[in-house]
Amino acid sequence: MDIFEHLLTSPQAAPACEDVAAWWPRYLEISRAWPTPIDRAMAGGHAADRLGWAFASGYQAALRALVADLPADTMAALCVTEAEGNTPRAIRSSLRREGDGYVLDGSKRWTTLGPSGGLFLVAARDEAACGERVALRVARVASTAPGVRVESMPPTRFVPEVPHAQVRFDRVRVAAEDLLPGDGYDLYVKRFRTVEDLHVNAAMLAYLVREAARLGWPGEWIEQTVAVLRAARALALDDPAKPAVHIALAGTLALGRTLVAEAEGEWAKIVDDPGYARWQRDRELLGVAGRARSQRTARAWERRQ
Repeated sequence: MDIFEHLLTSPQAAPACEDVAAWWPRYLEISRAWPTPIDRAMAGGHAADRLGWAFASGYQAALRALVADLPADTMAALCVTEAEGNTPRAIRSSLRREGDGYVLDGSKRWTTLGPSGGLFLVAARDEAACGERVALRVARVASTAPGVRVESMPPTRFVPEVPHAQVRFDRVRVAAEDLLPGDGYDLYVKRFRTVEDLHVNAAMLAYLVREAARLGWPGEWIEQTVAVLRAARALALDDPAKPAVHIALAGTLALGRTLVAEAEGEWAKIVDDPGYARWQRDRELLGVAGRARSQRTARAWERRQ
């Protein structure tokens, strides 16, 4: 059975998951059946009882698409954003050479699933690098490593079940082999924005496919959504650095937004359903980072030749 047969034939009801402790083991069980990250994202989204867990499923799958050898049974998080933002010049966290390894210092905000995470991928300045451009590296750091302090942040007004953390690093030792190879910004931070868009949006549309089947939405809506998911899967298996992938992704997301707008009318027919109340609360998530996404698409058009 491929992922699309799974989406169309699996049970329509999803067990309730009120917190990360309930969601994570269920996601692990589901993900073991799907070796490809984009398929894990869709399967996890389809099994979610709310948008937050669809997002979390897509996020974990996207990290595995970015860094293939992350441990499958460990919740991971990418730590980029700081008090001044998430651009290279805004990042103050630093990696300094010391002995045969490195020392990491700094602080990150809005680390997704940070309070529950076991492994952090931390973007920090490479203090040994020379040149006008800020050079970043990405380090693997266990949440239990000496010098790591994780502080929960207040719940967001949408998808409040998905926790965020501020993470502080105080002279955390990092072995040379725990630095990801290559430029931290171009290969990981920048690339992840595209990879995350693909996997998270696929997971959230797969969630809506299950709800559509459960609530008896028109078959035509499900057909069109599965078609968009097929396009997303093909893009997820391509090189996220290609301008053509960015341009096609923009078109795929636009089609997805049209389907979501149509779904609003179907949701409104069943306002007493618990899923509708959660959807009303959480749908703002779909518009997060829209401006940055548009800017990336514009740059892709500029680079296409």
